Amino acid sequence: MREFRTVAEALQKCEINGQIVPVIEVDVEKIKALIQFSDGDQEAGNKLMKGLDDKSILWNNVYVCYYDALHKLVDAYLRFDKVSSLNHLCLFAYICENHSDLELDWSFFEKIRTKRNGVEYYGQKAGKDDWTSVQLQMKLYINTLKKAVEKKLKIA
Repeated sequence: MREFRTVAEALQKCEINGQIVPVIEVDVEKIKALIQFSDGDQEAGNKLMKGLDDKSILWNNVYVCYYDALHKLVDAYLRFDKVSSLNHLCLFAYICENHSDLELDWSFFEKIRTKRNGVEYYGQKAGKDDWTSVQLQMKLYINTLKKAVEKKLKIA
């Protein structure tokens, strides 16, 4: 069974292992591209959902599309701090620990990250129930982060 770490413990381990990587400059064009890619992931997820049977295997794809959309926005936001990460856990730990003003929940990120990893690497399925259990919070976080990134772009 996987050991649960607090956000502070996770970030400390990431820093010790060199998994939080400095970025030389704020690349506005890359940030804009990440926003567009995030929008595309959401659009793909929405198209997949239309008329999708409750038992369809494509719920995996819906889940992963939205996860990827959120991940890209976290990456975009952290580029303003001139950091990136070698993995998703460290990226999420960094934003939760260093940007508490965004009110993002570490436990939620761990829930969606481990589910996505199960789908991607371990042959686990994400069904409609898995998607509906995170849908509202996932969309809220995507909205919150997109607005925050766009706000930073205006002053960059």
